[in-house]
Amino acid sequence: MNMKLSVIIVNYNVTQLLRSCLLSLQKYIQETQYEVIVIDNASTDTSWQNLIPEFPNVHFISSGTNGGFSKANNQAIQTAKGEYILLLNPDTEFEGFYMKELLDFADAQPLFGCLGVRMHDAEGKFLPESKRSVPDMVNSFEKLFTSFKKNSSKSYYRNDIGENAVAEVEVITGAFLLAKKDVYEKIGGLDEAYFMYGEDIDLCYTFLRNGYKNFYYGEASILHHKGESTVKDEVYLKRFYGAMQIFIDKYYKKSKPVQYSFLKAGLKLRHQLEKIKLK
Repeated sequence: MNMKLSVIIVNYNVTQLLRSCLLSLQKYIQETQYEVIVIDNASTDTSWQNLIPEFPNVHFISSGTNGGFSKANNQAIQTAKGEYILLLNPDTEFEGFYMKELLDFADAQPLFGCLGVRMHDAEGKFLPESKRSVPDMVNSFEKLFTSFKKNSSKSYYRNDIGENAVAEVEVITGAFLLAKKDVYEKIGGLDEAYFMYGEDIDLCYTFLRNGYKNFYYGEASILHHKGESTVKDEVYLKRFYGAMQIFIDKYYKKSKPVQYSFLKAGLKLRHQLEKIKLK
């Protein structure tokens, strides 16, 4: 039987969350030939190694240096044997037997790019980044500076699509991203210029630019302990806004100079406001 799915998890100092994630996969992925590859991104907390005997079927890789989220995923995917790859955050947990359903859905799409599911936090609150649009001048302004959310197909968080809907969207999240391995490799995988943040938006946009379609599958949901491994400090802000800068440099600087200038100024202003909040 051919390997259908390779689940790729990048770990960094979240051993207990990773353990819960692995237990949820063990419980809920059935009727599918799959493997799990965990790559540790040079964690300072080495307790993840205690999971090796507990999960003998998981392939653990230790990275000597932390080259970022994109690089670690690309490294792990080189060893993957599955027809599909699932990029999965260690701070997520499966909540049902839906993996085969998702793979059957993906198999039925002639131009399948990637797929994401409904995410909620530990309090049950829906996480709007589950379904998004490609950043442009209007929706970026909406996201950066207003609490008003337009109910249109161009709104940043696709507020026109219901939480439980199944629909075509532009951008899903890298916390749960299903793709075909050969298509992922053909379009170049995650751009390693991004250390952390923004790489999922870039990947989704790259699928679209190559003629593939991306999907939001709201009938399946995962728990995402959002931000558990993230300290909101100046390093975080620098990486987050730096990632957005990489994106607009790559796609807007030459082709849309007016949008580029506007977005660059907006990002700089928002970054400064966030830094002031920290003080």
